[in-house]
Amino acid sequence: MKYIERLCDRQISAYLKIFGAVLIEGPKWCGKTCSAKRQAASSFELADPANNFQNRALARMDMEHVLTGKKPRLIDEWQEVPAIWDGVRYRVDQVKGKGQYLLTGSSTPNNLAKIHSGAGRFGRVLLQTMSLQEMGISTGEASLKKLLQGKFPSQKLAIPGKLKVAQIVSLVSKGGWPGLVSSSVKASLEALRGYVDILTREDLSKIDGSRRDPAKIMALLQSLARNTATLVKKEVIRNDIAQFSSFQVDANTVGEYLKLLRRVFALREIPPWDPPLKSTVRLRAAPKRMLTDPSLAVAALRATPDALKTDLKLLGNLFESLVLRDLSVYAASNRAALFHYHDNSDLEVDAIIQGENGTWGGIEIKLGYFGEEQAADSLKRLVKKLSETNQKPPNFLAAVIGVGGVLKKRDDGVWVIPVDCLGA
Repeated sequence: MKYIERLCDRQISAYLKIFGAVLIEGPKWCGKTCSAKRQAASSFELADPANNFQNRALARMDMEHVLTGKKPRLIDEWQEVPAIWDGVRYRVDQVKGKGQYLLTGSSTPNNLAKIHSGAGRFGRVLLQTMSLQEMGISTGEASLKKLLQGKFPSQKLAIPGKLKVAQIVSLVSKGGWPGLVSSSVKASLEALRGYVDILTREDLSKIDGSRRDPAKIMALLQSLARNTATLVKKEVIRNDIAQFSSFQVDANTVGEYLKLLRRVFALREIPPWDPPLKSTVRLRAAPKRMLTDPSLAVAALRATPDALKTDLKLLGNLFESLVLRDLSVYAASNRAALFHYHDNSDLEVDAIIQGENGTWGGIEIKLGYFGEEQAADSLKRLVKKLSETNQKPPNFLAAVIGVGGVLKKRDDGVWVIPVDCLGA
């Protein structure tokens, strides 16, 4: 299969020139190994099942064998033998060269607190599922980099979005998994239901060796899917599970499951933006929660494309999850951070992109063009509230539209951006 260029490839390359080792983390099957192998000169793969996973046993007996090879040397799924971390750190300290090792990991080990942080030795890169730009679906003409710089070129206006509802349904159902790019929606859904099944039956229990009820984990995944891209609290999840299943799960168990999902990079939590507002405005401190790719929510619910077309509320939330995934990828490639805004007056803005030097922009996400006015109103209300406390004005405001949008700048200064024009 032809390699698909990833936006983080440049970051990996840059980090190899800065740090002795680079750690690439992310969910299983998102392309970490392929991206790492593009820049590695040799590799040692702990997930190789050959001879009953012989490499894992070898790593526990002979660390020197793991660490020796042409540099940069890739050690794939390092967390299977956590001692590798300190072995790499020690070797980096001894040799003192840059770009010695590439490590990939799809979970954080149970004894992470006992492992040296690796500060100064390791550069960390989070590889997510693919954005629409990486998949070639978005032209990227509405560049987040240029928006943050306030330099969006006028000649790129009046470009209509090309996506229809059926295509949005396909995109949230298939997700951004490299292995599913050429697969049909039907085949992708089958594969992703298998992914979710393994996640509930094996992956979470494997982290610390504790057996957990797969049905309860699935119930929690389904609750997250129903409440995707919202500020859903643990108590709401607990009540939702009780309503839609036969299980009673206490708040501590919900918290434990959420922690485990974070450790396997299956859960995305977008933190609240915290501008230095005066005390008259209180911000909601809850993160916005969703599964790491909207397709996992579709798979957990065992939803079908036909069902999604008749449930526009769920489809809208899944679309928001897709756009937030893409914004996270685009922000990372620009050394920016992704937040959300929600205050005690119930003013909500779906995404805040904060760049370097305090630059920022606000984004509202709408499935259809008919949400443009509502999006612009929320964004302007936020700017008015911030201006009353003498806060720095935004570099841009934008409404990202799924269906029917046209790339333009409105008279009130709010950009309208079809999602298939949005890029890094």
